[in-house]
Amino acid sequence: MSAFTYCPNCAARLPSDPSNPHAPQSCSFCGATYYHNSKPTAGALIVRDGHILLAERAIEPFRGWWDIPGGFLEPGEHPADGARREVLEETGLQIEIEDSPFAILIDRYGESEDYTLNVYYAARVIGGDARPADDVASLRWFSLDSLPERIAFDHANEVLRRLVESWSKRSSE
Repeated sequence: MSAFTYCPNCAARLPSDPSNPHAPQSCSFCGATYYHNSKPTAGALIVRDGHILLAERAIEPFRGWWDIPGGFLEPGEHPADGARREVLEETGLQIEIEDSPFAILIDRYGESEDYTLNVYYAARVIGGDARPADDVASLRWFSLDSLPERIAFDHANEVLRRLVESWSKRSSE
């Protein structure tokens, strides 16, 4: 995340520390302080009969790569509500999610300096008709034994690795 040059509150020039561009910045004119926090996201691991629903990204970063349905949270939105909203927007599907998150991971948003805090829930489809929408080019069910090579974002690769591992343990019990 790049430091602000000017205060978003009063437009005064803000001090910055080139050695630590993520450090909070305080405006000496109006007193406002700006923190460069990770941006929260939420997504859903929609699994059915040993297959997971993935979305082909229609936008950068990682256009044309496969991703887990989800996206950025709205201000004040609970991650579970955000996961349901994003899945509906991107896939047309209504989902039921587990109460507790499956995984929470930090990552960068593509090549940008923006960090993301990514919350993932296990989910199942309870309604709707699958259709790609919003920033999704296509949808596809992939076997957990045969996931695509081009998965967008490091955190999505890690979440899928954990999902396959937990699925394998469940199947062997």
